[in-house]
Amino acid sequence: MTDRFDPVLAIGLMSGTSLDGVDAVLMRTDGATRNEVVHTAYLPYDAAFKADLAAVARTDVALATVLRVEKTLTEKHAQAVEQLLAGAGVPAQACAVVGFHGQTIRHLPDEGLTWQIGNPSLLAERVRVPVVADFRRRDMAAGGQGAPLVPLYHAALMAAQDSPTLVLNLGGVANVTWLGPAGAIIAGDVGPGCGLIDRWAEEHTGTPMDCDGQLARRGRVHHSLLAQFMREVPFFQKLLPKSADRYDFDAVDVRNLGAADGAATLCALTAEAAFQAVAALPALPKTVWVTGGGVHHPVIMAELRARFGHAESVETLGLRPYSMEAECFAWLAVRHQRGLPFTRPETTGCRHETVGGVQTVRHA
Repeated sequence: MTDRFDPVLAIGLMSGTSLDGVDAVLMRTDGATRNEVVHTAYLPYDAAFKADLAAVARTDVALATVLRVEKTLTEKHAQAVEQLLAGAGVPAQACAVVGFHGQTIRHLPDEGLTWQIGNPSLLAERVRVPVVADFRRRDMAAGGQGAPLVPLYHAALMAAQDSPTLVLNLGGVANVTWLGPAGAIIAGDVGPGCGLIDRWAEEHTGTPMDCDGQLARRGRVHHSLLAQFMREVPFFQKLLPKSADRYDFDAVDVRNLGAADGAATLCALTAEAAFQAVAALPALPKTVWVTGGGVHHPVIMAELRARFGHAESVETLGLRPYSMEAECFAWLAVRHQRGLPFTRPETTGCRHETVGGVQTVRHA
């Protein structure tokens, strides 16, 4: 019998707040320090399904509608797994587990509530691999915010870096992992990430993001408005650990600005929110390692460098900025199977370490 901490093949799936598609990763991992990405795949959502998903995620709709969207979402995740395994040339039976995050449609951490839709039983039946899902609610039951879940994975990847160091994930919402001496860790959501700038760009250009910063580069930052947001949005006054819900940035309103100035100001807000949250920690990091979709937005990166001095893509370390969250859920699924913790009080505010997730097994 092999040692229980030997690496296994695991699949990670992530559909984030951008609602654009499924990131899928095949990893060989022990759920701790041995992590090798074998193959990645991406399955984009078509425009019609993206609109359906946005309606469920951002408005109150009939429960029957939620159930229908959940079924389609699960089927698309199954297609992503099939695409991933075909590309890797790996049979499903070689995989130990799938980590299935699902799609967050509500996250209300102050009330201890969160909901990620996705049917793990249907996914397990389709892909013929055990599925771990429902990653967040165990942490919330222990008084945690339920997010972010990636900090311990960040810590595993960054073990060789000089401390203090920082990982900044620029997804739809931005989160940070601060890594200090002797294994110290502090984490949490810090601000809007790319969510606000993506929505602004879509409204003004018809494209789902500000590609290469073309819009923001033409604008100027309205510093008085930026200062107003940082002063008046309650989320920005909270200390880490914290997590954002869907209402936290509703007061950020740049509609009185032109398209380019609005984009530039939103980019500055992403950087300023991250900096102010990190400035309250024990020490500023030597380097900020950036991951997520925002890593290739030149204006956001320039705003980060203006504040932190050193902000670099994790690609410099040979890591993958676009697949890291999906990698994390493969890693966490293996941790679930091995009884290893997902969260600590310093990462989510939980009362004690928690091992999250619920496993669904497909029997032959």
